[in-house]
Amino acid sequence: MAQPVSNEYEIPETETPIPSLDDLIEQNLGNFGWIQFMQSVLVSLSMFFDAQQTFITIYTDSHPSWHCTDHTKCSSDSDICMLPRSAWSWNGPSSMTIISQWDIQCASSFIIGLPQSSFFFGCLFGGFLLATMADSSLGRKNLLFLSCFTMSATSIVIIVSTNVWIYSALRFLSGFCRSSIITCALVLVAEKGNKKWRFRMGLVALLSFSLGFLSLPAIAYANRGSSWRFIYLWTSIPAISYSVSAYFFVTESPRWLLMKSEQEETSAIPRSAQTEADGDTILSQFKMLPKPKASLINLFSSIKALFGKRWVTQRLLAVMAVGFGIGMVYFGMPLSVGNLGFNIYLVVMFNASLEIPSYIATLFLENCRRKVSILAFSVVSGICSILCSVIGKRVKGVTIGLELASFFGVCVAFNVLLIYITELFPTCVRNTATSMVRQAIISGAMCSPFLISAGRKNDILSYGVFGVVIMGCSFSVAFLPETKGITLCDTMDEQVQKESITL
Repeated sequence: MAQPVSNEYEIPETETPIPSLDDLIEQNLGNFGWIQFMQSVLVSLSMFFDAQQTFITIYTDSHPSWHCTDHTKCSSDSDICMLPRSAWSWNGPSSMTIISQWDIQCASSFIIGLPQSSFFFGCLFGGFLLATMADSSLGRKNLLFLSCFTMSATSIVIIVSTNVWIYSALRFLSGFCRSSIITCALVLVAEKGNKKWRFRMGLVALLSFSLGFLSLPAIAYANRGSSWRFIYLWTSIPAISYSVSAYFFVTESPRWLLMKSEQEETSAIPRSAQTEADGDTILSQFKMLPKPKASLINLFSSIKALFGKRWVTQRLLAVMAVGFGIGMVYFGMPLSVGNLGFNIYLVVMFNASLEIPSYIATLFLENCRRKVSILAFSVVSGICSILCSVIGKRVKGVTIGLELASFFGVCVAFNVLLIYITELFPTCVRNTATSMVRQAIISGAMCSPFLISAGRKNDILSYGVFGVVIMGCSFSVAFLPETKGITLCDTMDEQVQKESITL
């Protein structure tokens, strides 16, 4: 009887690979419904109030117009700093801005730019101290609430400032408190939705920031004959009300909860996951996944993880370089519009309005390569900025057009960058990495007020520097991987494995 022939080359059966946490959430969340949409909108509103406090100094710290009262000693072309105080007067009450109220119109560039730079320095300092709390202890939701609430409360206290030094110190505190708002909002929105809707809901969050920026000219114009303190008041009270509401109605990121094994808070998983599938499906499958190391629970463990691997460090430094250049121009352009000699209400409205078409343009870039998009729009922004410095105030219409074109370009690059950085790093360090890039963006913004103050006499020192910096920094994207269409990873090992297959 013939014996069966064994096939020594037969391929053995392999075990079914354990799905990643991202795969489990994608499978169980179902379609993106109204619950997820409303949650994303509620989270995104924090950026509305954040934008107001970021750009509020365009009006509160501006140089108001003035007129001659003694024409024998004064003319419209006179240098205000060379005139006796009795020869001229402000066009309105002296309490309109901090410049007129505290008579610092002739102070050094350092003092005039100090409040704005103090705010961004506070953002930088707060980002380093608060960023890891969203990945380790507090979570995304709680840190978002605390940041928005304390920022708003500090903005109310600013009203009692009596000099530029106290004002600058409180602006530093306000910047420190708000340092995590955009990071937490973007990460929370990204982690609440599935891959199909992640890019679009990120744009909703960014659109909320633009609407907050756009609301400022209206608030400032309504208070144009009043003290600068009222602008802080009318922007802070709604922000405090929102913060309290967000604390009760915003739910935590399901990814963060599962990474931390917070099984008692499964209610944060969207309802569709509990109605269309077994409510314990994700948690039961999650038990099969390798648990994060205990060190990840420590406060600064995510920073240690970022700099513990060479590829992560190189990636982080490259994207931070891009963020520095984009941040300098994105925040510097709106803050410098007072140097253009144009109606400050109109030109700010034009700049803020451009953010909306920039999001539409960004939406069309959803299926385009992230690196190419960032590089192209950064270079366009830099070229237009340099042309602004060359033309100067000789042809105001052309200068305004170039400034708007430059701002539009940097807006699109900024939008794509904020979404890009959430795709570059795994869940265990995503919030911290995003915060580090934000610190680079804020570092660029922190330099811009001093350049703007110096640029009142020479546009090369403001718009010229803006253009050179953003173009030079944008080429750092060459050292970064492409992330278009990828699925988010949750651990360092998973990120390495996935990219080693695709690269």
